[in-house]
Amino acid sequence: DLYRKVFVFRNDPSNAYVVLRARLEQPLQNFTVCLRSYTDLTRPYSLFSYATKAQDNEILLFKPKPSEYRLYVGGKFVTFRVPEGHGEWEHVCASWESATGIAEFWLNGKPWPRKGLQRGYTVGVEAVMLLGQEQDTFGGGFDAYNSFSGEMADVYLWDTGLSPDKMRAAYQSLRLPPALLAWKSLNYEVRGDVVVKPRLRE
Repeated sequence: DLYRKVFVFRNDPSNAYVVLRARLEQPLQNFTVCLRSYTDLTRPYSLFSYATKAQDNEILLFKPKPSEYRLYVGGKFVTFRVPEGHGEWEHVCASWESATGIAEFWLNGKPWPRKGLQRGYTVGVEAVMLLGQEQDTFGGGFDAYNSFSGEMADVYLWDTGLSPDKMRAAYQSLRLPPALLAWKSLNYEVRGDVVVKPRLRE
């Protein structure tokens, strides 16, 4: 249970990452991924990477520059342009549904205009899920200059699209539905220089 704790990725650039373990019974037709990050990086970095043997960017939440987030599904991506942060925690949720190909992006509890991505696609099930690095091969192929440096918390993955109420609840750290990955019962393994510390501020 990582309640009120954070992962601190200490080095910049870094070869460290956190492996997340979840039981995926079947391929994903829908998903929502949420997390909170705190960094002063201005270079590109990866937050959440989900790779299969067939596709290294099966799901990827990536920040190429301070004014953009990218969501990849099955190797294709959409870009969400955002205001540059002011040295605060940023909470992001990204969701996708195969049936409509609609990608949603929420930043700090507010929705951005929805975009179209990979309608009819299915996300593969035998996956390696990582925080802090982008996989260019299955479970590896990292580029240190796409690594995350800073603090990360409140990581969740659902196999459904969350309702707007639940998106806001995730931002406010309220009760959430059962998840494939949940911060309060996270099965993880640290590789390299990542430290678990209490959260300093809200």
